[in-house]
Amino acid sequence: MEKTKFNEMSDEKLLRQRKSIQLVTGLLAGMLTMLLIMVVFLAVKKGVNATSIALGVIPFALLPIVFLNFNTLKEIQKELNFRKIAN
Repeated sequence: MEKTKFNEMSDEKLLRQRKSIQLVTGLLAGMLTMLLIMVVFLAVKKGVNATSIALGVIPFALLPIVFLNFNTLKEIQKELNFRKIAN
């Protein structure tokens, strides 16, 4: 996949992309946290079994997506700061 060049994007598109990435990253992080809490609760309530182990791996497997999105947000913010659009 071709990497998006932020310096070629318009200001409005950058702001729109930042807003959508913030929303998606926040939702993903929240859902992964909820899943991890539910797995811990399941393990405490019913004991550690194959289901709780399998479900417990999912948040850690999807965590790199959250980190990649945070890095993308930092790059977008750097470009916006360079353009003096801090909104």
